[in-house]
Amino acid sequence: MGSFIGHALPGTLFLLVGVWHIWSSLVRYVSNPKSFRVRVWNPVPGFDGKLEYLELYLVAGGAFIDMCIEVLYSTHLKFFINGVLNPHHMNDFEHGGMLLMFFIFGVVSLLSEKTRFLPLPEGALCLVAAAAFSAEYLLFYFHSTTHKGLEGHYHLLLVLLIGLCVLSVAAGALLRTSFPVDLSSGIAITLQGLWFYQTAFTLYGPMMPNGCQLKGDQIVCRSSDSLVRGELLANFQLFSLVFGVLVTVAASYGFAASRYGHSDLKSLHVLPDGLE
Repeated sequence: MGSFIGHALPGTLFLLVGVWHIWSSLVRYVSNPKSFRVRVWNPVPGFDGKLEYLELYLVAGGAFIDMCIEVLYSTHLKFFINGVLNPHHMNDFEHGGMLLMFFIFGVVSLLSEKTRFLPLPEGALCLVAAAAFSAEYLLFYFHSTTHKGLEGHYHLLLVLLIGLCVLSVAAGALLRTSFPVDLSSGIAITLQGLWFYQTAFTLYGPMMPNGCQLKGDQIVCRSSDSLVRGELLANFQLFSLVFGVLVTVAASYGFAASRYGHSDLKSLHVLPDGLE
């Protein structure tokens, strides 16, 4: 069982990174479509380059802080009981392992970009990021905490979104010039962040479906009909988030094209006979 802050904190991290990735992908494409390349992270312009690596610092720092909360604070430093790993905090250890992978991605990317110790091409960094998302996917798929009922349905939908992150980021290592692949990874990360928030507000906040309630450490529904209504509501919530993100991306593309559009952009939308 989780908590509101336990879902909102990683949701904030994924949402910030995802939204920034979408906007950066749009601007880079409309600015120069022919030289577009997939990026697993995007520098922040301005401020004399002082914030260039802000995204990587956010990923590494956010993952490290959240990892400390999971492994040190949540376990109260009681790592072992009778010589074995504390069985009451296995979910905290699992979350810590997942967060460690994102911390490693942030550190490896910083070392690759800022030093000569680990020079890696962008495609390799895509694979490192895909490995981090794969660890997250395996964690939630084979979680030691058994998610049942309505909670299980929300986590199943989360696993599907994480799977999209794995596929889109890994594809970036193979299709280095594909704008749809780069944009898809940003959309998938954004949806994952939004779904963390949706789960927090629904299961641990004011949006609990009628007929279901948080009782102790479990989400309990009065009847099978209440459970089905809750699951259908979850499906509708996910559809609404997907629709909202796609509409926002389309509007953002139009704005970015009008402000930063390159002359080559229009020619890419013209058919061979000259008709648009």
